[in-house]
Amino acid sequence: MAGGRRKRELQQMSDTDTIKFHTLPELLAPVGTLEKLKIAVHYGADAVYLGSGQYSLRAHAVMGPDDVAAGVAYAHSHGVKVYVTVNIMAHNRDLADLPAYLEFLRDVKIDGLIIGDPGIFALARRTVPELPIHLSTQANVTNRESALFWQNQGAERLNLARELSLAEIEEIRQAVRLKLEIFVHGALCISYSGRCSLSLYMTGRDANLGQCAHPCRYRYVLQEEKRPGQYFPVEEDERGAYIFNSKDLCLLHHLPALIRAGADSLKLEGRMKSIYYVGAIVRLYRAALDFIGAEIERLGPAKLGEITLPPAFGEELLKIGSRGYTDNFFTRPPTENDMLHQGIDYQPTHAPVGIIREGGESPLIETRNPIDLGDTLEYLDQGLRNIEVQVTGMTDSLGLPILRANPNAMIRLRTVPDLISPTPYSLLRKKVAK
Repeated sequence: MAGGRRKRELQQMSDTDTIKFHTLPELLAPVGTLEKLKIAVHYGADAVYLGSGQYSLRAHAVMGPDDVAAGVAYAHSHGVKVYVTVNIMAHNRDLADLPAYLEFLRDVKIDGLIIGDPGIFALARRTVPELPIHLSTQANVTNRESALFWQNQGAERLNLARELSLAEIEEIRQAVRLKLEIFVHGALCISYSGRCSLSLYMTGRDANLGQCAHPCRYRYVLQEEKRPGQYFPVEEDERGAYIFNSKDLCLLHHLPALIRAGADSLKLEGRMKSIYYVGAIVRLYRAALDFIGAEIERLGPAKLGEITLPPAFGEELLKIGSRGYTDNFFTRPPTENDMLHQGIDYQPTHAPVGIIREGGESPLIETRNPIDLGDTLEYLDQGLRNIEVQVTGMTDSLGLPILRANPNAMIRLRTVPDLISPTPYSLLRKKVAK
């Protein structure tokens, strides 16, 4: 099953030192396109979030009105909720068209608004009071009094600041009755809860209006004022120095602690990432939550703190790729080791090669990287089951046999063993040479 239907019901627990609620947390996935939405649903998201129009903090990952409407209908047909980001830090000029936009979102039946600006929050409460409001991480909720303030304003959910420890999350949980959403995976920028002016100063593109140019990913050198043209070394590799780069957030192995703390929603970052990244990360966290749910049912809720994920989960992380991983503020304040790394990214061990478009005996594949006759591929089934197959035959869109399929082609694939009932939106990948 996909989406919300995967959520496991957990028994009521009287032990206040363990899990606080009846169900596992919602798994909330990032989607920048309609295709990514369908892949996130396929791999088990309970909810997705997306941007549309000029009000999203990912201006280059927005969906048009028709795709938003189609995405909501598709998600709802699979039991999955849709939240829309209206999370820019607005100026007066941004407000004129906002009421009509909010009414459009209400009419297509989205499940909630993600808002960080108090003015937009107030306008949304007046214009579409029936729509739940989730407070964005941009609002910087770092303490219980702030959480209570927003609860009293009518927020239904808080996406807590990323600068919180587990102990602070637990304190806020005890203080409020509204739902708590926690970022658990994805890129971190050198800013406070995502509010950064570096891009504006360097490029004229305002990150707080969704136009970030990501200057924290640029390469930098050190130059002394009176020695122009003479560069001094900083920590670097052969490609340059990345002194503002953070490692990626990963709380995968802390999920039992977050469940025990009472998190209602676990949020993945990455609306601008590839379809492979979205599918692979949703699949990984879905499998982790399902494993933890099964262990709670097997061992009892009192054993939640003793649950650990098997090595296969860590191995899967290596196949996806990252900038290296940090747990940020979760257990202690981050150090230099969390915020600096050896290069712009860590090479994943595997690369995506295709998406299943049609199942059947000879499935139709849309390629994303080259596939050669004889390649060994992995089919990413639901539930972290990787099925290894060897390519024994390929035909192009005209039905002619080929030895190599290049990217962005539509091909029919034959393998040994046969792919048994491959489902549309499933992904294929292969190991890459080091």
